[in-house]
Amino acid sequence: MKIRIGIVVSEFNNEITFAMLSEAKRYAKELSSKITYVCFVPGVFDMPIIVQEILKKNDVDAIVTLGAIIKGDTSHDRVIANSTVKLLSELSLKYNKPISLGITGPDMTFDQAEARIISSSRHAIYTAITMVKRLKKTRNNKMKSNDTKIVD
Repeated sequence: MKIRIGIVVSEFNNEITFAMLSEAKRYAKELSSKITYVCFVPGVFDMPIIVQEILKKNDVDAIVTLGAIIKGDTSHDRVIANSTVKLLSELSLKYNKPISLGITGPDMTFDQAEARIISSSRHAIYTAITMVKRLKKTRNNKMKSNDTKIVD
């Protein structure tokens, strides 16, 4: 069974995020998973509500979020990152589906974000796929042994 992934992409800093999306799609295909949704949002802060809607779908096993939070003149980037990550982790637990964090930053320059396009995108896809597999193994483990069970 192919793992079905929904991707939510921030349009803000799209010079970075659209390249992240291209890399994520390529890597997902390489790992034989299926992208069932790609949704664009104005910025990282706008992700949770769209993520929530996608999590309700039966044809999604995991969500990958892609964004770049670049440092400005204030601490706004930290506020955005902290609140978004908190809400995303709460949604993951509420819907019992993995949400992979492909959001770079905060405290990051444009050059640093650009340098992380490939690694962050690939890691987000890998994490989503790995978590779906490990959750499935954990849920299906019906061993009655008292031995320690390792799920990898």
